[in-house]
Amino acid sequence: MSEKIRWGLLSTANINRRIIPAILQSERGELAAVASRTSESAYEYARNWDIPLSFSSYQEMLDSGSIDAVYIGLPNYLHAEWSIKAMRAGLHVLCEKPFALSLEDIDEMITVQKESGMILAEAFMYRHHPQTKIVGELVHSGRLGEVTVFQGIFNFSMNPEGRDKNNPNVRLVPGWGGGSLWDIGVYPLSFAQFIFRGAPQWVFGSQWIGEFGVDETFCGQMGYAGGGFAQISASFRTPYHTYVEIIGTDGRIELTRPFTGMDETEGRTTLFDKDGKAQEIPIPEEYLYLGEINDMHAAILDSAPNYLSLSETRNHIKTTLALYESAKNDKLVQL
Repeated sequence: MSEKIRWGLLSTANINRRIIPAILQSERGELAAVASRTSESAYEYARNWDIPLSFSSYQEMLDSGSIDAVYIGLPNYLHAEWSIKAMRAGLHVLCEKPFALSLEDIDEMITVQKESGMILAEAFMYRHHPQTKIVGELVHSGRLGEVTVFQGIFNFSMNPEGRDKNNPNVRLVPGWGGGSLWDIGVYPLSFAQFIFRGAPQWVFGSQWIGEFGVDETFCGQMGYAGGGFAQISASFRTPYHTYVEIIGTDGRIELTRPFTGMDETEGRTTLFDKDGKAQEIPIPEEYLYLGEINDMHAAILDSAPNYLSLSETRNHIKTTLALYESAKNDKLVQL
């Protein structure tokens, strides 16, 4: 393998516009190929983004020998299938969240990863950003004392075009893994897991099902060992808003842009001490998606462990499924 990882994009999904700049900014990666379901769409996309190679099917790109790693930004229900196919083709995989829609799928993905020796990681870009790592260091060093409550919100308003019943946004298609918890609720959920260092002991979820048959608003509560609680919410029905607050016995931390736009002027990370005195925490500027790409390069080229482990990723899926079970049956679910 060369000293630069040749990346292929599996699909022409909108999320690619975020990952492409990260690959181009990275020192050890290059954008080599894109695959679509037709030769026309693949060629046009490659021309627009200045990508050297285009392929008229996903499998054709996987079998081409032209790439070393693949980024999978397909609809949620296709993540497991194409991650497995890519690894079996001898390719490393960065798979967009959520990693899979069942524990059976994620366990098969992990099994194939072990058998193939390929690198496999979940693409939670915010986890690799300096803001999240700095906050994690403050919390885990005991700066807040004992964490008692985590609160996380991720909301946005689905545009009218996405609500076209003849061609709805993939986030609104039940059979494709649609729903606000799968799409954006997993962000505060995963942040809570990071802060509490694992999955909760129990969960309780509530959801509002819209006309398309998916949860357009989801609220969940999770209880952790030692008495900590996490409260999360996600919605497609309100103006854009993200927020995280971590409350401890000796202080709290407030993040106004915990998941997106951390390099924008409105993003603030503030530490409050026991007396309420505020101190803004300086965060180094870094493109939001660069960290996950560099993490893959380190894992592939240096044999470094991925920052986000597969066991942590499995806990994301396990907890999400438990929350959906709780909301469906209106009862607390033990993990």
